[in-house]
Parts: sequence; structure tokens; C-alpha cells
Amino acid sequence: MKQALILHGTDATPQSNWFTWLKDQLEQDGYTVWLPQLPNCDKPNAKTYTDFLLSSPDLTFTNDTIVVGHSSGAVGALHLLQNLPENTKIKTAFLVSAFKDDLGWDALGGLFDEPLDFANIKTKAEKFVFLHSDNDPYCPIEHAQYLSGQVGGELIIKSGQGHFNTELGEQYKEFPELLEIIKEDAASR
Repeated sequence: MKQALILHGTDATPQSNWFTWLKDQLEQDGYTVWLPQLPNCDKPNAKTYTDFLLSSPDLTFTNDTIVVGHSSGAVGALHLLQNLPENTKIKTAFLVSAFKDDLGWDALGGLFDEPLDFANIKTKAEKFVFLHSDNDPYCPIEHAQYLSGQVGGELIIKSGQGHFNTELGEQYKEFPELLEIIKEDAASR
């Protein structure tokens, strides 16, 4: 059974940006989708997120599961993968506007209390796809380059798309390009 987990970013909700739209599109394609409100997302914490996600009965992680994370949700996805039970592996992690440190923001420090164990993370997904803009105002492109290099992921760089959110404009109430990347990935297996 195809499953998807979508993780929003800092100070966001499931209704922010393109998240609900993507959920609806994936459900039309036969996915069971979980789009939770992450706890205390004004100060994201990797352990809090991971404990919350792993304790939920709403999703089991299998080789038919994809995880989509945006911004701090992408960092949360990496920590989630790191903490999946041994011999548990998902299909693909799609990480949009990911970053590798607290970006100088005190509120993001809790995402990095536990260092990322890339050797372990690499064993928890068949594939990693990073999507980043060349002009993200928050997350330097070098962060996505570093992270994708650490896990052997594919890095897709888009021009002028900011943080892939509605700060850029209402067009990011939807994200057809990400949906197409997910569909292409599913078709290639």
C-alpha cells in the first residue's frame, strides 16, 4: 500500500503553502497520506518530532512509504529516518529547502541536539531527492549540496523559487513540479 508522510516547516501548519494540495493529489493517486500538525513547530525539535511520529498508529514505515519534508520538516525527516527501527527502509525521501545547521536561529537549535548520522540515514531510504532554489532566503544552496552529498541523493536546483512557499506568491498554494518529481520516481521503480 502506497503511503506518504508530509512534514511542514517552522511556524507552519498542514494548511500552509502546498501541503494540503499535495496530500489531495497523492490521495487521488492511491496513496494513504498523513499530514500531521507537528508539535511545538515554532521551536522545532528533532527528538520531539521523531517521538511523535514514531508513536502514531496512523503510519507504518515500509518500502512503499515516501516522506516529503519542507524546510525544518526536511530536517525532521532526516532525523526520523535516522531513528527508524533497524531493517526498516522507506522508498524515497523528498527534501525541499533542507538545511544542515541552525542557520544562526536559536529557535532551530533543537533540530540539531542529536547529530545527523549520515551512514545510518543512507540505509533508511532507497532514494533521496533534494529540491532547492538558487535564491532561498533562509537556506543556502550549499546546505542542500552538502546534505545530498552525505546521503548520495539527487539534487534538483530551481532558479528563483525562494523557499518554495507562499512568501514568493500564491503559486505555492500548489506545487505541481514536486508532484511530477514524485510521480516520475514512482514510475521508475
